Amino acid sequence: MSFPQRLAGHSAAVGAHLRAAIGGLPSGMVRDAMLHAVAGGKGLRGFLVVEGAVLHGLPPEAGLGAGAAVEALHAYSLVHDDLPAMDDDDLRRGQPTVHVKWDEATAILAGDALQTLAFGLLADHATHPDAAVRVALVADLALAAGAAGMVLGQALDIAAESAGAPLDIEAVTALQAAKTGALIGWSARAGAHLAGADPAPLDRYAVALGLAFQIADDILDVEGDVEAAGKRLRKDAAAGKATFVGLLGLDGARRRAADLVAEAEAALDPYGHRAEILKQAARFVISRKG
Repeated sequence: MSFPQRLAGHSAAVGAHLRAAIGGLPSGMVRDAMLHAVAGGKGLRGFLVVEGAVLHGLPPEAGLGAGAAVEALHAYSLVHDDLPAMDDDDLRRGQPTVHVKWDEATAILAGDALQTLAFGLLADHATHPDAAVRVALVADLALAAGAAGMVLGQALDIAAESAGAPLDIEAVTALQAAKTGALIGWSARAGAHLAGADPAPLDRYAVALGLAFQIADDILDVEGDVEAAGKRLRKDAAAGKATFVGLLGLDGARRRAADLVAEAEAALDPYGHRAEILKQAARFVISRKG
């Protein structure tokens, strides 16, 4: 099976698991907004969880709970990032952002509910029978998503907008390693945790993958198509943000992304041919149009 087929299959299964969990909540605007927030998207983070589990000999179903959890957490981050107090975006995944379709209060509550749902899914016995594994997943996601991970990255991004001097390449790399890379790292490690295996090779893979993903995002922001991307583009330059493209140029950014993909693929060497789909995922990251 090719990578696009595996991505579509895992994404559909994870999405169905997540929608079922949301569907079991009390009806109303918040539940509707949550369902709106998780609609669409590539499902790359959930895919990484499931594929990591498969890589270690588990059936795909073993990764669905953790995959749904990280997709819920990711959706929460997008809902809050789109708010007027943050990035002030009106388009996400090809549809109106939650605060535009409803209002800011509903968007905040829907994001809060998606975040707590993520941890609830991880704590569920159905995600893994061993409580120690579930606790480890919860603790790792809290670290990746919180003030030492994704939230830190967003705070650094906001601070950079009003900084007296633009960020240099080292600072931008550190910012994006937290804002984007931390959650991708958790997604890559989760399958190994579920299988009781060493997550170190997948962690190295994810570090390179996360930065390559962000560089590709920066390139898309410059030369991408709004319809394909499903979000507003060319906002970074307008906001005066330091990006990989701004610091390295388009050609330099492409070369750096390609080097990172090579690093990601090399990190998977211990798995041999079993990791071919994950290698294809790394190549996809820098070739995607949205």
